[in-house]
Amino acid sequence: MEHLSTESDSHYSDLDKMSTSELVDAINREDEKVALAVADASSSIIALIDAVYDRMKDGGRLFYIGSGTSGRLGILDASECPPTYGVPHDWVIGIIAGGDGAIRKAVEHAEDDTVQAWKDLEAHGVNDGDFVVGISASGKTPYVLGGLRDCKANGVGCGSISCNAASQTSEIADFPVEVIVGPEVVTGSTRMKSGTAQKMVLNMITSAVMVKLGRVVGSKMVDMQLSNAKLVDRGTRMIMERSSLEYDEAKQLLLKTGSVRKALEAHNG
Repeated sequence: MEHLSTESDSHYSDLDKMSTSELVDAINREDEKVALAVADASSSIIALIDAVYDRMKDGGRLFYIGSGTSGRLGILDASECPPTYGVPHDWVIGIIAGGDGAIRKAVEHAEDDTVQAWKDLEAHGVNDGDFVVGISASGKTPYVLGGLRDCKANGVGCGSISCNAASQTSEIADFPVEVIVGPEVVTGSTRMKSGTAQKMVLNMITSAVMVKLGRVVGSKMVDMQLSNAKLVDRGTRMIMERSSLEYDEAKQLLLKTGSVRKALEAHNG
């Protein structure tokens, strides 16, 4: 049977005897390793990002498929793109085994279905102009493996994010990423270091792609949705930085035009 580092015994054998301070120190000590593991995978992350960008610059979409924690992280990353970058909700789509109900409550055996991922992708009209990333800490989740195989069979470019070396997802994906974080503090609890690593990589993918697609000016989210007072204030100050407008004038123009980008374009003629 294959050895999975994510399933290896924790380095800490007496968690139930530790104080709160000792538990926090142990978890933090292990979390410190995650950023280093992500850095070690940077070349494959760069290749994946460029592959995603190549599809999206020509109008393609990005899909994430996963189960459990991995699926939820994909949905989280996808759902944050529209408010952050002002893009349509169908630019980045997260799909979880078991459907939307599985976001809050685990759906029994959903991750073991090898054909459902492609059905879920087909429901969104996936095509060879799109790109699919399979997320699986173990690298052997049947739902993700089946989805990646079907993507390959149908000419859809695909990548993967796993936390084990020489994973099954890596064998299938065109652009595999392996972030080897090692054993979890709580043995096998991949929502911990593995989940943190996946979240970091997902942040890199969409942030870098959106920058490359022109959704950021300088370091500013000029297309963000003005969904609360904090963001209106942030947008107003961004306009002030790039114009001669005072606060009230900048805010009025922002609310009238609906985005920092449009406000600056209107102001600059």
